Amino acid sequence: MEQFLLASGTIVAGVFGCVAWFWGSNMVLDLALPARGPRAGANMQRAGAIRPWLFLGPAILILAVYLVYPVINSAWRSLNDADGTAFVGLKNYQWLMGDSKFHESLGNNMLWLVTVPALSTVFGLIAAQITDRIRWGNFAKSMVFMPMAISFVGAGVIWKFIYDFRGVGQEQIGLMNAIVVYFGGTPQTWLVTPFWNNFLLMAVLIWIQTGFAMVILSAALRGIPEESIEAAILDGANPWQVFMRIKVPQIWGTIAVVWTTITITVLKIFDIVFVMTNGEWGTQVLANLMYNWMFRGAPDYGRGSAIAIVIMALVTPIMIWNIRNARREMR
Repeated sequence: MEQFLLASGTIVAGVFGCVAWFWGSNMVLDLALPARGPRAGANMQRAGAIRPWLFLGPAILILAVYLVYPVINSAWRSLNDADGTAFVGLKNYQWLMGDSKFHESLGNNMLWLVTVPALSTVFGLIAAQITDRIRWGNFAKSMVFMPMAISFVGAGVIWKFIYDFRGVGQEQIGLMNAIVVYFGGTPQTWLVTPFWNNFLLMAVLIWIQTGFAMVILSAALRGIPEESIEAAILDGANPWQVFMRIKVPQIWGTIAVVWTTITITVLKIFDIVFVMTNGEWGTQVLANLMYNWMFRGAPDYGRGSAIAIVIMALVTPIMIWNIRNARREMR
């Protein structure tokens, strides 16, 4: 009850605080620059230039405190020792270059990058095309999109039960092993099988992100002019040719945005790995490795921060390209 009351109070205070700020700041601005008198025109121009910043100001301040400052602080910590008391320069980055777990994490992240965005986008595109052509397409879309409403932690728990293994001869509660046993096979320890267990973890994120890709690409497909499709059909194109040669080229920009958005999510993947394997059995990724150095055992803030900066360095170029591409699409 205490947590509920605290959360409710925070929401109420936040809402009323925003209303009070916007109302009060506008009132002060109107009093300081009244829209009357001999300087009414100049005051209105100045007020019009200042007023947007009254709305943007709190958000910019919060972003500076919770995004910009942590980046600067992490970059500084990465140049210091474990407890941040001594400057060590680039030693933490030199350690990264020779650490086997970092190499494993980087390799796994690259494997995720190659697999998850590609399959999520392809499955989302197929689902968008199919659901737009069937009578119960809206219901099908809602089913495909539903995993997006589940947190990564919740999805990890669900799929951990799907991969669950019980000893040979025992009743298998995991869906995959239950199917294997039903057909006369031997139950497998899916999550502890090196290399292949990475793909089993990827399946969880693909399951989630396919719905996101489907919704965005479905909207793009509906925006294709009907005239181009009809012209292709009149020229004798079959459905496959219409899809691949007419529709896909016209939404290629949207496909690229979806692809890169999922790529950014993949680079930051943590929850699924943490819940399902905790990075054991060859499944370590960069974010989980960072968490281990920062918060487990004797914390090493220098090495943990160095890994965080590496993740940021990988994400930032893709994010910038994604934003530029999205702006180009909106023009």
